[in-house]
Amino acid sequence: MAQGRKGKLNYRCPRCLMREIDMDMLYDKDADEYYCLRCSFVGNEKEVQRLNAQFREKYLARMVRITDF
Repeated sequence: MAQGRKGKLNYRCPRCLMREIDMDMLYDKDADEYYCLRCSFVGNEKEVQRLNAQFREKYLARMVRITDF
């Protein structure tokens, strides 16, 4: 998904990302939380960063060609 140049960085929803769905999260200033409209995931910025880092770790070597079995 494209992201505008204004404002804070948009985070991808970790639950949707694990299902290979590219969905941006919205930010609620009052509750200081991010939420997803598609799967109803709610979490603070630290939790979202942790889950997105877990996703990146899982797919770290996806561009590496495996030749030895």
